[in-house]
Amino acid sequence: MSTITSYLRFNGNCKEAMSFYKDCLGGELSMQKVGESPMAGNMPQQMQDKIMHATLKNSGFTIMASDLCDEKGLKKGNNVSLMLDCDSEDQIRTFYKKLSEDGNKTHPLEVTFWNALFGDLTDKFGINWLMNYQIESPAQVSEN
Repeated sequence: MSTITSYLRFNGNCKEAMSFYKDCLGGELSMQKVGESPMAGNMPQQMQDKIMHATLKNSGFTIMASDLCDEKGLKKGNNVSLMLDCDSEDQIRTFYKKLSEDGNKTHPLEVTFWNALFGDLTDKFGINWLMNYQIESPAQVSEN
């Protein structure tokens, strides 16, 4: 089976962002600095402590990231969102609360016409998140 994994690029704050996502979502986080890689000798001194590659993984998702980008530089936009399907109402509410801290709650959690508790946000690193918890009926979701 094929899968799609998100790959995020940051402007020097990859370690901070991926640690934040680990705190919010759990999972195993591994990171390799440029200076710890075979590329170290080819990179300028100011890049040695930057993250070459990071992976946050749990049983439900994988997020990969880096501080490295092409010579054009990093351009943030709204063309990428991370879709997070949650296993419970408690989980979606917890993730939404944590990820939206110091960010922008663009669409508060609400029951939708497709019988899901859904919301979206932009976190403090400028990453867009879509969150969905599929429910049996709207009556099964709490009011808060």
